[in-house]
Amino acid sequence: MIQPLAYVHPEAKIAHNVVIEPFAIIHKDVEIAEGTWIGSHAVINEGARIGKNCRIYPGAVISSTPQDLKFKGEYTRTYIGDNTTIREYATISRGTEEHWKTEIGSSCLIMAYSHVAHDCRIGNHCILTNNVQMAGHVHMGDWAIIGGSSSVLQFTKIGAHAMISGGSLVRKDVPPYTKAAREPLTYAGINSIGLRRRGYSNEKINDIQNIYRYVYLRGLNNNDALQLIELELSPSDERDEIVNFIRNSERGIMKGPSGRENE
Repeated sequence: MIQPLAYVHPEAKIAHNVVIEPFAIIHKDVEIAEGTWIGSHAVINEGARIGKNCRIYPGAVISSTPQDLKFKGEYTRTYIGDNTTIREYATISRGTEEHWKTEIGSSCLIMAYSHVAHDCRIGNHCILTNNVQMAGHVHMGDWAIIGGSSSVLQFTKIGAHAMISGGSLVRKDVPPYTKAAREPLTYAGINSIGLRRRGYSNEKINDIQNIYRYVYLRGLNNNDALQLIELELSPSDERDEIVNFIRNSERGIMKGPSGRENE
């Protein structure tokens, strides 16, 4: 199922039912699992590990050399999970010696012209809409969505189930379950529609909203808000996830609706 006009290096490991269209280029030290489709003019570079049933559209470039002046040619990899789609002309760089790999999870959608830089870690079921530009070392939790033409600063963390509006400049960490919008990036409520689609009950959604009232709507700094959350609200997986995310944020979290930057 490899078209004769495609180039596949003899050392690449290609499963028997992978489809590789004409003019695609597969370099050495590449592994592609069952059921994956590689479109015309896609380039899969050294160190790529692509899972099952992925779709790599024409012009996409996977596991390219990092655009990092500190990169000295060290051996690094790029991992793409099962059932992930990478659309036209998206580019994904492999890792550097800091983490040795770039990772994209399963069932993700990386839309056209998006860029995922070196050492990024993207969870499962994530969506990068058209032309998202992601700098190095960004961490993105499961089910998070970034709107089109957004730019994400290096080392930023985006929590699970977060939704960021199109055209955003993401300079601060975005806590889990939230919506982020405006400039500068601001808390715009929780992602209640997305949570309902994923089976969260109204009671659970209300609990999450109440947690963020402490963080963003009561005029508290982060330390005081987190202490009160742990003291006054019942323990839950979501509560602990939010508290740990904010407590461990090195860059600081996005502003509240008043424009005040939490400290």
